[in-house]
Amino acid sequence: MNKDACLEKFKAQLDEWNAELDALEAKSRGASAEAKMRYKKEAASIREKLQDAREKASEIQGANEDAWGDLRQSAEDAWEKAENAMENAKAEFK
Repeated sequence: MNKDACLEKFKAQLDEWNAELDALEAKSRGASAEAKMRYKKEAASIREKLQDAREKASEIQGANEDAWGDLRQSAEDAWEKAENAMENAKAEFK
C-alpha cells in the first residue's frame, strides 16, 4: 500500500472509531453509575490510543516517500492497539 492510500485508510477508520465512541458514550448516559464509571475509564484509554494513531498518521503524512516505510510499522502497531481497544469496548458496552 502506498503512503496516500495508507493515510486515507487511517483517517477514514479514525473517523469511524470516533463516531462509534461517541455512540457508546451516548448509550452509556442511561447506564448505572458503576457502568458509567467503567465506560469513562475505558473511553479515556481508547481516546489515548486513537490520539497515538492520529500522531502516527501525522508522522507518515510529513515523511517523504522513502522514509514513510520506516514509520509504517509503528503506525500499524498503534493502529492495532486502537482497533483492539475499540472492539473490546464495543463488546463490553453493547
